[in-house]
Amino acid sequence: MSALPPLDVVDSADPLGTPRRVALVRPDIRPEVRRREERWVMTFPHLIVREVILFQIVVIGLALAAILFDAPLLGIANPLETPNPAKAPWYFLGLQELLHYFPPVVAGVLMPTLTVLALAVIPYARINLTAGPLWAARPGRTAAGVGAATVLLVALFAAFACWPIVVPTILVAAAIFAARGGESGGRMRRRLARVTLPEWIMTWFVVVATILTVIGTFFRGPGWSLVWPWDAAVFG
Repeated sequence: MSALPPLDVVDSADPLGTPRRVALVRPDIRPEVRRREERWVMTFPHLIVREVILFQIVVIGLALAAILFDAPLLGIANPLETPNPAKAPWYFLGLQELLHYFPPVVAGVLMPTLTVLALAVIPYARINLTAGPLWAARPGRTAAGVGAATVLLVALFAAFACWPIVVPTILVAAAIFAARGGESGGRMRRRLARVTLPEWIMTWFVVVATILTVIGTFFRGPGWSLVWPWDAAVFG
C-alpha cells in the first residue's frame, strides 16, 4: 500500500480569533502506470479448457459414428490367401501410396524422416515467434521465394509422375499468390491475406497427406491399380 502524498500544514486564525488549521495537499507526482496487453496467456485455463472441450466433441462424434455405422471388417484371416491389394492401416496409406511413385528408400525412410524432423524443428524457428501475414513485408522477395519453392517442388514430384502431390502444390501456390494485395479485396481474399507462412506450409502438408490417404483407401485395387470405389469386383 503506497503512502499518501505529503501535507503542508498551516496554522491560521479567523477574524474572530478562532484558531483554524489548514492543510495544503500537494499534487500526486507519482508516474502513471499504463496498462499493457500481454501477447501471452496462461496454459491453464485458456488452453486446457479448449482442449478438453474439443476432446469431448471428438469422443461424442466417434461414439455416434460407432453407433450408426458398422466397422468394415473382413472375414477371418487366412494365411494361405494373401489379400490383393494388401493395404496398411489407414494412417500409413499415405506412405504406401508414395511407394507407388518413389523408390522404397525415398518413400519409406527419407521422406518420413524429413517430415518428422521438420515438424520437430519448425516450432522453434524464429518465424513462428514473429509470424505475421505472409505478404505484410517485402512482397517482392516473398513472391520470388514462393515461386522458386513451388517450381522446385513441382519439378521434383513431376519427375516421378507423382501428380497427387503436384496438383495440390500448384493449387496452394495459386491461393498464396491470390492473397497478395488481398487487404483491399473481397472477404475471402482478406482472410487469405492474414494467413502466415507456417499456416500455409501446414495447409499444404495436410492437403497432400489427405489426398494420398484418400487415394490409397478408396481408389486402389488389385495390383495397386486405380479403380473406382464402387467397383463391386474389387470390394465385393
